[in-house]
Formats: sequence, structure tokens, C-alpha cells
Amino acid sequence: MSQYTPKTAVPDLPEARIAIVTAEWNGHITSRLTEGAIETLKVHKVKEGNITTVSVPGTIELTYGATRFNNPDLYDAIIVFGVVIRGDTPHFDYVCQSVTQGVTMINAKGMVPVIFGVLTVENEQQALDRVGGPAGHKGIEAAETALKMISLS
Repeated sequence: MSQYTPKTAVPDLPEARIAIVTAEWNGHITSRLTEGAIETLKVHKVKEGNITTVSVPGTIELTYGATRFNNPDLYDAIIVFGVVIRGDTPHFDYVCQSVTQGVTMINAKGMVPVIFGVLTVENEQQALDRVGGPAGHKGIEAAETALKMISLS
């Protein structure tokens, strides 16, 4: 698999205000996504006090969590992190569809960009590969995307 390579420079935005909403389910992976995002934001000069982090129980709850921060007077971007691993039931499909539609609906309002950092994978190893393994680090990518989207304003 190819690694993500930014096409444009990631801006340093010291005054950016970013909320990160992280699902507790599969927390050993989602916590690594969040850590990678926070470290990347700091590299790009975002003040630690301007980064708000909250946890929600699972991936379905990410949409509600993101909605709570969808205020351009308070935040410039929202990042949501979750991990959904396919199982033997259609639950995977329902969860993936729900969170995708929810984030899309929030983004369509155009108030604050919501960055989709939800890993939808076949197995746990594929998720681990995406938090610093051969498939890159999706937490870092989400933070870079948030900064690029803020700079569109």
C-alpha cells in the first residue's frame, strides 16, 4: 500500500482551535490516532490550550460528539476518530454507514470542517497498520487535513 504524501504544504496555524472526538471502543487504536494528531498539531504550532479532546463510547456517538463542537465562534475544525472492525454480522455496515452519513451531514452545513478519521477495516492488524505501520498514520493525516481545511477559510 502506498503512503500518504501531502500535495501542498501543511500550514502552521498557532491560533487554530481544534476539537478531537475519540471513540473509546478499540481504544488501544483510537488513542494512538489521537496522540498522533495532537503531536502533529503541536508541530504545526497549534497551542496546546487550543486543542480540546473528548471521548465518546463508540463510533456511532462520534456524530453527536462532533455536533457539540460545530460552532465557528469556538472551533475552526473538528476531527473524529473511531475504529470499526468487520465481524460476522452486518453491524459493521450499519455503524460505518451511520457515522459516514452523520459526518457528511455536519460538513454539509458548512460551519466547521469535520475530518473523518474513522478506520473501517477487515481486521485489527489493518487498523494497527494505519497508526504508524506500513499504511502510514491516519491520526497525523487527519491533523494535517484539519489544518489545510482551516486555511481554506
